[in-house]
Amino acid sequence: MRDHEPAPGPRPGRRLSTRETAEVLGVKPETVYAYVSRGLLSSERRPGSRSSTFDAKDVEALARRNRREAAGSPGSGGDLSVRTRITLIEEDRYYFRGVDATELALGHSYEEVAEWLWTGRLSPGTTFAAPETTVEVARRAVNALPEHTSPADRLRVAAIAAAAEDPLRFDLAEETVLGTGRILIPTLVAALPPVRHDHADQDDGPLAHRLWHRLTGRRPDEASLRVLDTALALLADHDLAASTLAVRVAASARAHAYAAVSAGLGVLEGPLHGAASGLAHRMLLDVLDQGSAVPVIADELRAGRRVPGLGHRLYSGEDPRARVLFGLLEQVPHAGSALLAARDVVATTARHTPLHANVDLALAVFTASCGMPATAGETIFAVARTAGWIAHALEEYGERPLRMRPSGHYVGPRPPQPLPR
Repeated sequence: MRDHEPAPGPRPGRRLSTRETAEVLGVKPETVYAYVSRGLLSSERRPGSRSSTFDAKDVEALARRNRREAAGSPGSGGDLSVRTRITLIEEDRYYFRGVDATELALGHSYEEVAEWLWTGRLSPGTTFAAPETTVEVARRAVNALPEHTSPADRLRVAAIAAAAEDPLRFDLAEETVLGTGRILIPTLVAALPPVRHDHADQDDGPLAHRLWHRLTGRRPDEASLRVLDTALALLADHDLAASTLAVRVAASARAHAYAAVSAGLGVLEGPLHGAASGLAHRMLLDVLDQGSAVPVIADELRAGRRVPGLGHRLYSGEDPRARVLFGLLEQVPHAGSALLAARDVVATTARHTPLHANVDLALAVFTASCGMPATAGETIFAVARTAGWIAHALEEYGERPLRMRPSGHYVGPRPPQPLPR
């Protein structure tokens, strides 16, 4: 049986109210209007009334299409190719809502890029701020954790605490979810403890400036802050990465936005995803310590590990995010040695396998150059990607509930089997 059976189809020739349309499609009334705004349905006003009606045949056609997308091909467990208007990756480039993402990140702040992902509109000069009550609740929860707690764990706890403080968290209307995103992201940053106590009040200005003081005790310079802000914007989304798929599955089950982001944070902590830059960071420090990449690469390969920071399954050539960040890092004071170490890693590995540097290696150069811990890249990644997760949750709330419910392909013993003794 399916988790969600479609409502009976309408009688032909009728016009349906918003409530009836929502029942046929198996969505909330707010989602019906989202379909209208996206051009998937057309509506008409009843004479003398402010309510809208919908053509029954159009509604049933959309319902059939949604059911086909949810069911996939006969005998399959669902179609995991998800329609999205957020990010396109094509020919070693990627685009946010059709706009080159690298050009967008170079010309706009992280907050402006987030707004573009969410709404398709640029809001110059926008900054995110969270209510002091939300920040205090999140800080108290994070400060209660053991000192050795990882940044990913701190961010998950902060998200849970912020959710508990928000009485509107179960409202999945677009404007409410947008408000959640604008509050949650600065709350995640503010909940992280500053590296130096005299920076505890640095919670004003662009998000990158606030995050800087949670990553290093060094004084920021303009070039370094630009790298951090651009990195956040570049990493805001990357199509259906593993963490983003987890977010969409949670949103498909109508989990609220905080819970959906928590699902993404859980997946992000894997060494093949958000934590990859930390491995590259440690490798660069080893190269700097030994003066050459040769023994370090040899040790990685001898241990049966991939060389971190190289190659990407979606780019046959250069990772465009790495290209942008390496260009900006040329202007960062004290980044020269780490840049040389990264080039040494690429050149040494290219003797046998021609792999390009990816964004994890660029992040590692940045974090190692700025006196940040190896976990800093994961923190940057998680904060940045929260914008994309909110965008995907918003998009999924407009789709049929529980559509990403695959069926298992059972390969165990065929029943009936005797009861175990």
